[in-house]
Amino acid sequence: MAKIKVIYSENAPEAIGPYSQAVRVNGFVYLSGQIPLNPQTLQIIDEDISGQAQQVFTHLAAVADAAGGSLADSVKINISLTDIGDFDQVNKVMEKFFSKPYPARACVQVTGLPRGANIEVEAILYLENRHQF
Repeated sequence: MAKIKVIYSENAPEAIGPYSQAVRVNGFVYLSGQIPLNPQTLQIIDEDISGQAQQVFTHLAAVADAAGGSLADSVKINISLTDIGDFDQVNKVMEKFFSKPYPARACVQVTGLPRGANIEVEAILYLENRHQF
C-alpha cells in the first residue's frame, strides 16, 4: 500500500474546505487548486487577472517548496478561468514561473470558482530522486 504524506505550507492559504494543500504519494505530489487568496485574510485579492495569476503561482511555488520540490518539477498543470479571454495574460505570468521543458497543461473556461475567483490552478509534481519521508 502506498504511503501518503500531507504537505502544508504557511506561505500559502490554508485549505478552505475538507482537503489538503497537497499530498505526496511515492514520487508524485498532487497540489490542490489554488485561488488568489490573501493568505492572512483568506479573501480574494482585488487585482487584475495578471495579479491574481501571480498570486496563484506564488502559492503553488510555496506548496511545492514545502514538498521538497519546485514548480520546475511540474509534470501537469490544470488552469481554470472564468474568462478564457484571460488566456494570453495568464500565459505571460506562467512564463515567469516555468521554463522549458514546460509541463503538460490544460486550460478551461468554467462558469464559476470558489469565493468568486477568476482563476484556479492545480499541479502535479514528480520528485523521483528526492527523499520522500
